[in-house]
Amino acid sequence: MTRLWWVRHGPTHEKSFVGWRDVPADLSDTAQIARVADFLPQDAVIVASDLCRAYATADAIGRDRQRLPDQRDLREMDFGIWDGMDWRAVAERDPVLSRQFWEEPGDLRAPDGESWNDVSARVARVVDDLTARFSGRDIVLVAHMGVIMTQIQRASGGTAYQALGHQIDNLSVTQVTRYPTGWSLGAVNHLP
Repeated sequence: MTRLWWVRHGPTHEKSFVGWRDVPADLSDTAQIARVADFLPQDAVIVASDLCRAYATADAIGRDRQRLPDQRDLREMDFGIWDGMDWRAVAERDPVLSRQFWEEPGDLRAPDGESWNDVSARVARVVDDLTARFSGRDIVLVAHMGVIMTQIQRASGGTAYQALGHQIDNLSVTQVTRYPTGWSLGAVNHLP
């Protein structure tokens, strides 16, 4: 079995959609960062999204773990022109799409952005590669809420809508296990 430990990056304090914009994380809660670092397996490899809020968090919790190169395909969903807008502005601009986007996740895309299925496919490629290369190991992946939710859907066998119902706090850990016969979802949104 291969265990994946998904960690959501530190808080950004943004009040708007944040997808591919490179917004830094607030990593001033050193006590929480230490608890997360202590909780994760010491012999794990660690990899992050290539956005600074994720890779800075990985650096902060990494300690002596083997650091793998940052992965562009672990980025948050690309919200296109919604990125940087608050939910009210998005709803005003695209009243029907902005509602359907969350209620019927799948192939719907934010304008100039990605769909749930797009994100799921690109993240799955990275995860499949990592679980093949590091089979039997622990892998820490520092990424984003939407990315983690795609893997909750994958491991649980639920729908995208069900996966979107999970809360994923900053600096929380969600555990997924890859067995030879399939996936298993462990603790979700654990705050060490």
